[in-house]
Amino acid sequence: MKSMTGFGRGSVSEEGFTINVELKTVNNRFLDISLRLGQELQPFEQQIKRIISNRLARGRVEVNLSYDRASEITYELNRNLIKGYVAALSDMQREFNLAGEPDINVIARLPNVLQPKKEEPGESFVRGLERAVEISLNELEKMREVEGAAQLIDLQGLIDSIKSRIPAIEKETATIAEEYTQRLSKRITETLAKTGNQIELDQARLAQEIAYLVDRSDVSEELARLKSHVQQFEAVMQQNQDVGKRLDFLTQELNREANTILSKSNIMEIKETALGLKSDIEKIREQIQNVE
Repeated sequence: MKSMTGFGRGSVSEEGFTINVELKTVNNRFLDISLRLGQELQPFEQQIKRIISNRLARGRVEVNLSYDRASEITYELNRNLIKGYVAALSDMQREFNLAGEPDINVIARLPNVLQPKKEEPGESFVRGLERAVEISLNELEKMREVEGAAQLIDLQGLIDSIKSRIPAIEKETATIAEEYTQRLSKRITETLAKTGNQIELDQARLAQEIAYLVDRSDVSEELARLKSHVQQFEAVMQQNQDVGKRLDFLTQELNREANTILSKSNIMEIKETALGLKSDIEKIREQIQNVE
């Protein structure tokens, strides 16, 4: 199991260039890759995204990539821009009868007049870029694994807490028929005593009412499913791929069973234990938001 939070840095230096890659990830429902690339590196955006998506399943990934040339940079003139500027100056000079000549220092400071000469990246650059991304991913995944191990301990503790609450509900469920019998008998007896009626209880009818109440409040199926979901949850936690989405689904199922147990039972002890279940499940839900 891995966390979705992490940081990784990769650097590759070759003859003529140095590439630095930094990856930062936070939790997100899906994989969302955001790249900050210079103009020269824009053609490699999809290639970088493909490398990352092959390694990561979920999370928001921020990619910062810097590229430094070690070789001499040559510039080329933006001739169309210069021609247009000089022509505009000439028109201004004629129209307003101005003296003077265009200043080369002024022209040189115009935006985009001088541009670095574009050079097609060679195979060594492409290999270096891929290697830098892979190195940063290796560091990132190491950190995510460490945080995931800590989360695993916390989640196992919460699952153990849920498991420890189930026997209490089972114990109360086993005596529910007897409790309803005592409760109904007492209520009927008290009611008859208040009215002064001497009516013998119909034991068959009483048994039917008790059976109906017991059936309505029976949570044995919910407990069975709860145990099954807990076992599946523990199994998924030990895996490394696509864990987060499956744990999220199982958490929803755990919460569904806890809600049903809470709503079906009128026994205070069961309700209190079910509320404890819901508290543990809510803590699990918060934890798995950061599980890949």
